[in-house]
Amino acid sequence: MWLVPIMLAGAILAPANVSGPVPGDELHIQFTGPLTIPGSANVIEIDADEARKRQVRKIRVGGRVAVCYVSAGSLEDYRADADSFSARLVGRKLDGWPRERWLDVRERKVLRPLLERRTKRCAKKGFDAIEFDNVDGYQNSTGFKIKRRHQIKYNKMLSRLANKAGLSPGLKNAMGLVKPLSKHFDWALNEECVTYAECSAYRHFRKRDKAVFIIEYGDVPRSAVCREARRIGATAQIKRLKLSAWALHC
Repeated sequence: MWLVPIMLAGAILAPANVSGPVPGDELHIQFTGPLTIPGSANVIEIDADEARKRQVRKIRVGGRVAVCYVSAGSLEDYRADADSFSARLVGRKLDGWPRERWLDVRERKVLRPLLERRTKRCAKKGFDAIEFDNVDGYQNSTGFKIKRRHQIKYNKMLSRLANKAGLSPGLKNAMGLVKPLSKHFDWALNEECVTYAECSAYRHFRKRDKAVFIIEYGDVPRSAVCREARRIGATAQIKRLKLSAWALHC
């Protein structure tokens, strides 16, 4: 959602062969400012459009996992391919994001080639994994009559596109879909499940021995975040909404 160039200094080395995130990995996600990777982080997520092949190669040095951010359920009007989405696919604005509108995920056949191109771009840039954001439109005021079944089918389609491109798919939020989608996505990323007492839903991922990452925002006690992360076998951190380099890890 933020498009500020990020840079990573250092020599280019041959990237290691890696797959997607696994339990125990530590995530560093950053969309603003010069990219600064904590020494303990081995999963690095950056924006799909801002990333360059050179940068992704640097991220992957030492076996780190490079994750590509893509909004799959909304359209940001500043994206290079925004004009490819017809007006009938675009709904209401997302709360708090005036330049972003929901997509009609019922139109899978129309959206599939558009999301496939985005997914392939991530693969061509050398990413290992992909995070699909805003995949819970059925629980929001989108302007469309999206049902839970529509969302599940759409999200499964995204997982297949990722697998086809050789990318490890990550499920973002979508708490009501965690159980049916836990076998289709390789890992999960949640925002504020500690704050809203929802983290237990990720037992479905953990039972399958899949990684779960938690991000909390604002004035939340670090001790509570870390305690809940340990309880469910996740890794967690506190960040600011602008997703700069700053983070407070457990």
